[in-house]
Amino acid sequence: MSATNGQALLDKALAGERLSHAEIARLYTLPLPDVAAVAHELRLRRTDPNVVTFLIDRNINYSNVCNVACNFCAFYRTDRQKDAYVLDYEQISHKIRELEAVGGTRILMQGGVNPNLPFDYYTELLRHIKRHHPTIRIEAFSPEEILGFEKFFGMDAPRILDLLIEAGLDGLPGAGGEILEDDVRAKAAPARIKSADWFRILDVAQAKGLYTISTMVIGFGETYEQRASHLLKIRDQQDKALRDYGNGFAGFAMWSLQTANTRLAGKAPGATAHEYLQQIAVARIALDNQPNIQTSWPAQGFKVAQTALFYGANDLGSTMLEENVVSAAGGHGRYSATVRELVRIAVDAGFTPAQRNSYFQVIKYPDVEELLKPNLEVVAGD
Repeated sequence: MSATNGQALLDKALAGERLSHAEIARLYTLPLPDVAAVAHELRLRRTDPNVVTFLIDRNINYSNVCNVACNFCAFYRTDRQKDAYVLDYEQISHKIRELEAVGGTRILMQGGVNPNLPFDYYTELLRHIKRHHPTIRIEAFSPEEILGFEKFFGMDAPRILDLLIEAGLDGLPGAGGEILEDDVRAKAAPARIKSADWFRILDVAQAKGLYTISTMVIGFGETYEQRASHLLKIRDQQDKALRDYGNGFAGFAMWSLQTANTRLAGKAPGATAHEYLQQIAVARIALDNQPNIQTSWPAQGFKVAQTALFYGANDLGSTMLEENVVSAAGGHGRYSATVRELVRIAVDAGFTPAQRNSYFQVIKYPDVEELLKPNLEVVAGD
């Protein structure tokens, strides 16, 4: 493609015009600094240009027993393995109390697809949390888990979600998206939820007013065309949800594949920092109906996450008081962050840090001067 045609494509994107699948795929062939410049300008237009947000939350994995057996997962166990577990309600409450103590507002609660738990384990768990921790939002049970519930309990997704909402469910995580192309999914995890079911279940959730978020994981060896297709499918679903329900994805979050300790180690390429930043920039341009783009410091580290703030991202994700899935597969060696660390990332990049809720609404501006003043004891603790 000629430089002239490439510039014309970037000019079209900068003008806010919607790009086709072929045009999105072509973005990957252009010089990354040029694509990043357009992505950053669009980010400044679509969100508060001065603010970078973050969330205080905790990932709680209520069970690691799973019958899906994804090749890229080092977290799951069969029920016969010695380290298989199911948390009881008090163990989960203990974790939530620790989150409440540091000003947290949300739990992401997921497990494996466990065929041994009765449905009332889930509904009574939700009621327990709402009764004992009324200020904490519960975003729980990925589309993969809801699909498992359909099979285990003989109910369809609308009925399942109605019962979970009645018990206290506030939203669904976006886990299970990875690359929403079934030929890629078949190689990485043959039993993994199909893309049509992923969208079907999230569509039901959006129709019922639940929180949802779109996601992506790169590094399976997928092509640029497949990455573009993934983004286009998410964009189409967002159009539908906003049109039909007024309730679409709250934002878009992206990770790079971690393969250490998994069956994909040495088989899937993963993604470099360059690829990760490129994908953030392309996502910002392609997803013209999603203003909030979240970068992932657990996948690529603090420095790449900070750099992503100039490649289209406006959010640093969360402190993640606990994380078990990415860490089991290697990750970047860091699986939780302090508020101080995320504030410093934002401030050093020239932005105002702000604590947000699940819907990317600012709920608090931290006292930056107090948080970042020299304190040897605090620095050592971090």
